[in-house]
Amino acid sequence: MSRIVIPGTAAAVAALLVLAGCTPSSDGTTQPAAEDRAPLTLSIGTLLPETGALAAFGPATEAAAELAAGDINNAKAGITVTIAKADSADASTDTSITSATTLVDDDKVSVIVGAISDNVSRKVLDQIVKAGVVQISPGNVSTDFTRAADDGLYFRTSPSCVLEGDAMGRQIAADGASTLGIVYETGYCEPGLPEALSAAFERAGGKTVAKEAYSAGATDLSAQVTAVAAAKADAVVVVGGSGVASVPALAAAKYAGPDIYFVGLPITDHSTDIAAGAITGSIASMPGLDISKLDSFTDRLLDITPTLTDFSYAAETYDAVVLAALAALSAQSTKGADIAAALQEVSGGSGKGEVAGDFAAAAKVILAGGVVDYDGVSGPITFDAKGDPQGAAIGLYRYGKDNVFTRID
Repeated sequence: MSRIVIPGTAAAVAALLVLAGCTPSSDGTTQPAAEDRAPLTLSIGTLLPETGALAAFGPATEAAAELAAGDINNAKAGITVTIAKADSADASTDTSITSATTLVDDDKVSVIVGAISDNVSRKVLDQIVKAGVVQISPGNVSTDFTRAADDGLYFRTSPSCVLEGDAMGRQIAADGASTLGIVYETGYCEPGLPEALSAAFERAGGKTVAKEAYSAGATDLSAQVTAVAAAKADAVVVVGGSGVASVPALAAAKYAGPDIYFVGLPITDHSTDIAAGAITGSIASMPGLDISKLDSFTDRLLDITPTLTDFSYAAETYDAVVLAALAALSAQSTKGADIAAALQEVSGGSGKGEVAGDFAAAAKVILAGGVVDYDGVSGPITFDAKGDPQGAAIGLYRYGKDNVFTRID
């Protein structure tokens, strides 16, 4: 028995779309029904640190990308993700440029997840954009990426460092310091983070008495710490990738653990690379949710790489891969520009979509013709028009005498 459709009603339009093998979406456009969709294969490259000053972040982030790809492929939603891995190293070398070239030219990736380092991303962003490839960083925090000429192809799942600087400045003031010295890596969210840190500290009544810069990859910060000590700073905050390298100089200048703060220090067990007791009471910051409350996620990462001890940026990496796949599925395309055009919507930044907490559930919404709002392991994400996440959690961690951290906020 055939159905008679009366044109001119919403029900009629929906029925016609179903008969035609299409489903209506929330914005009035139509999408192919699941059975009519051509299968997609999305090639994603990871540009994550396997060597260099940030190598501690590499194993967990690479495992997270692998885990996300497995979850996507196991969902059997009409999209298959392949992962090509490449070393970003740190900004002291041009490894990232060579790696990005390989990912774009040889591996033909549509999306690159990485880099973690701001300075590394600065080295490769133009190259990636010119290739028409989407870049999603799980760790970039500098404010200049918001203003970058990126043709709408750059996104990040980690919040702007201004928020982190503000949180750390307020914490240092709350701990009772009156004067502050800032030792910062050139280009590490500069000037946004040091300025936000100093401003927050001074709003609380403190005074910043010294700001000393060092180059990426520096292994000796004696000159910078000596200058800070000469300015009679009560507390010192080391910003950037040389936090471990700064500890001997800080100890020589008689700065004890509670006087020392870190932004950019890997939140991991430092019992083997920092002298016992040298950072007892020190506080370090790290964007993201409390890793100790993500046991089910970290346990799955340990199934892939059992030796993991540092899970920094892993949740943000996982979500970057999932979002790329959801955007490709929504756009029915693996072209970089098409994926970029869909990323804000699938992240919940536009479209008022249906909330879903994993890839399989999110894919079902898309395949049914709906709009999805993926809330991931790292949080809601909600990209704005510039590719920045609109919400953020900044974690503060205190180190004990065993050089192992405990989250305090």
